[in-house]
Amino acid sequence: MKRKRRQVSVGVISKVLRILEFIDGAPSGLNLKLLCEQTGINKSTAHRFLVHLEREGYLFRADGRTYLIGPKLSKMGTRSDHTVTLQAVCRPFLRELWKATRESINLAILDETKVVYLEVLESPHDFRLVSKVGMHRPIYSTALGKALAAFLTDEDRDEVLNFLNFQALTPRTIITLAQLRKELEVVRQQGYALDDEESLLGARCVGAPILDSNRVAVAAVSVSGPTTRLNQDKIPMIAEAVMEATRAISASLGFSTPRKDERPEVHRHLTHPVT
Repeated sequence: MKRKRRQVSVGVISKVLRILEFIDGAPSGLNLKLLCEQTGINKSTAHRFLVHLEREGYLFRADGRTYLIGPKLSKMGTRSDHTVTLQAVCRPFLRELWKATRESINLAILDETKVVYLEVLESPHDFRLVSKVGMHRPIYSTALGKALAAFLTDEDRDEVLNFLNFQALTPRTIITLAQLRKELEVVRQQGYALDDEESLLGARCVGAPILDSNRVAVAAVSVSGPTTRLNQDKIPMIAEAVMEATRAISASLGFSTPRKDERPEVHRHLTHPVT
């Protein structure tokens, strides 16, 4: 009995590893049909493993069908086609956003209860906010984190929020779960998040999520700068610029974007570089 149970366990592990190996070897990802053809694993078994691997963050599903290696494997030291693909697609849009705003631009994904920075374009100004690739920051004090958390599934959001340990980084930092839930509801309604001196006094950040076809966040983009330049009057323009960029990125990744009448309203549009 023990030997049979061990054989079953080894068989399961072997199939999971085969799935990961074949997906890792496909830069553009694999859908369920192709994966089954290449691995020889039957459809129902493969689908069950894929659902679990995606839920745990080991896989990432683009356009609702194509599976790519997810961020958790990148964290474990495994090559991540997901983050490589994401960064490559995002770079031209981040560059355009950088040109339009002339402020620091950040791309991040969720890593448990924090965000991890994948790309950073520094502002050309001498006085600027600087983040580093690979840096982790709390979700409750950052525009990136709030943009990501607001657009998770209800189940995933609750799981993340329940493990938060709040710490006041400034007098303006959100420090209770009730406050954060209220803030995330606002973010869902308006489509963007704001870090208003919550991570660092004198610093402001506007972020928006990159959504998949189910309107679930897979990453987020933000514009950050000193409050002297990112004043309250410029927030609507910056927010629209960030949301335009994230919608374009979503489309480039193969995700459908919301119809125009479904998009959040902001008060102004960015038609000229922000100075």
